Amino acid sequence: VQGMNSSEKNNDVRLAATRALYNALGFAQANFSNDMEREYIMRVVCETTMSPEVKIRQTAFECLVSIAAMYYVKLAPYIQDIYNITAKAVRGDEESVALQAIEFWSTICDEETDILEEYVGDTTGDSDIPCFYFIKQALPALVPLLLETLLKQEEDQDLDEGAWNIAMAGGTCLGLVARTTGDDIVPLVMPFIEENITKQDWRQREAATYAFGSILEGPSPDKLVPLVNHALPFMLSALVKDPSNHVKDTTAWTLGRMFEFLHSSIVGTPIINEGNAQQIITVLLQSMKDVPNVAEKACGALYFLAQGYEDVGLTSPITPFFQEIVQSLLTVTHREDATESRLRTAAYETLNEVVRCSTDETAPLVLQLVAVIMMELHKCLEAQNLSSDEREKQSELTGLLCGCLQVIIQKLGSSEPTKYVFLQYADQIMGLFIRVFACRNATAHEEAMLAIGALAYAIGPDFAKYLPEFYQFLEADLQNFEDYQVCAVTVGVVGDICRALEDKILPYCDGIMTQLLKNLSSDNLHRSVKPPLFSCIGDIALAIGDNFNKYLTYAMNTLQIAAEMYAHTSGFDLEMTEYINNLRNGILEAYSGIFQGFKNSS
Repeated sequence: VQGMNSSEKNNDVRLAATRALYNALGFAQANFSNDMEREYIMRVVCETTMSPEVKIRQTAFECLVSIAAMYYVKLAPYIQDIYNITAKAVRGDEESVALQAIEFWSTICDEETDILEEYVGDTTGDSDIPCFYFIKQALPALVPLLLETLLKQEEDQDLDEGAWNIAMAGGTCLGLVARTTGDDIVPLVMPFIEENITKQDWRQREAATYAFGSILEGPSPDKLVPLVNHALPFMLSALVKDPSNHVKDTTAWTLGRMFEFLHSSIVGTPIINEGNAQQIITVLLQSMKDVPNVAEKACGALYFLAQGYEDVGLTSPITPFFQEIVQSLLTVTHREDATESRLRTAAYETLNEVVRCSTDETAPLVLQLVAVIMMELHKCLEAQNLSSDEREKQSELTGLLCGCLQVIIQKLGSSEPTKYVFLQYADQIMGLFIRVFACRNATAHEEAMLAIGALAYAIGPDFAKYLPEFYQFLEADLQNFEDYQVCAVTVGVVGDICRALEDKILPYCDGIMTQLLKNLSSDNLHRSVKPPLFSCIGDIALAIGDNFNKYLTYAMNTLQIAAEMYAHTSGFDLEMTEYINNLRNGILEAYSGIFQGFKNSS
């Protein structure tokens, strides 16, 4: 801290000292508990944010962000001064400095949201950390500051997936403020929206739309639904007619947010009804023909529109449009520019959600989709002589198509009438999945594995006929330590197959159990795979009953060592604590499966 003082004339020394403090803040609990030391540190950090050197100012603000995250409870005496410093930086400093100044308030939002969520979950009302409601107190000054930032867009930010600038940071922070303060933010933002939404300058229209989209999570439906009902026709018109792609991009995103947070069976007053459903769907399908970034956001809006009808039961207002929606999404996947702006991925994700949330009425149409997606996957696997870039795109498409088939399998397999019609395709589908394993792509393997798990669940004991051919791929992916997510998914699929086959899995148990126990004892396998490995042992024991006896000594020995190791271990941070709890859970599931498997044993 001494080296950060303005009396230090060498900027390199001052920057190094500021970076050193930033790296040491995690170990400064004692200093922040001592009033004099804390006062000194805070004074020097705040002074350093005024340094003539940009890098020093930026690093000083990074220190403030870190202090907000680690020492929130100590900030009350300094918060007014910090607001003044951050406001000055946001309004007039270099972008790298302004971004950190905004990040300070985003961090305060995160802290207060966590504390308030803990209050809700803590029935005794004696949460460890008090909430000082800094954001609520700062609202009248903070909200106008953030709204100003929304007007500082960059020309091509909607085309660059990695873009991050003051306008985006300000909008993100505004969204966090809305989550933290709820209804209180709405009257502070609405005048800005009303004033700018129809202006000539695209920046003002886009900023107003972005502001509206940013405050849709946090305030109550009672506060927002009347505003959304009023704004919806205007937004739909803007999505088609606004001359600016920036505005259309943000409008589609805002519609998606409306549907995500205010369109479901739990919201009393529906924002979508038979009167406007057709117009909404027509506009979204039309926007899916727009430039890739706008089309991708339109797919996202349609995704949340479908999701809102997840629990609707027998019929939904979008059922009459099901075929048109599916056809439009498939058309999007074939666009020549579908690989731009994640468009193809968004289209398949939306198709999956439309299928998942569809009603029984549309089951015949979902059945027709099986052959279509199978043909797409077949064509994808047939492609030859590809460049490395084309091969990567092919692998990505393979994964998307397997994911789509998985959702269709789950949908059709969940009711008896559709299941029996669908099972006529089972051999062909399994043949396609087997071919996918020839691709050396982790994502494609993962998606094919998950789809096979769904197929096994749908088919039941008859899935055994596929194991002679499929087992080699199952074993290979259990041994795939490098792509550990593939290994983890495969472990889960072994569980699915055990539940489907029960004791028909027996001929393959020697190989599977040997590999599972090897994996558990290996230090080279990513630790996240260990909890499902334990659960999987329980699945096998439950499936084969008394036949598990031959593995019992090895399994119990492994479980006992693990149980003793983790019984009294506590995590040094939240992530480690969660991991240890997952391990304990996996160990208990293994014991549970073993005990239940031997339940009827003499």
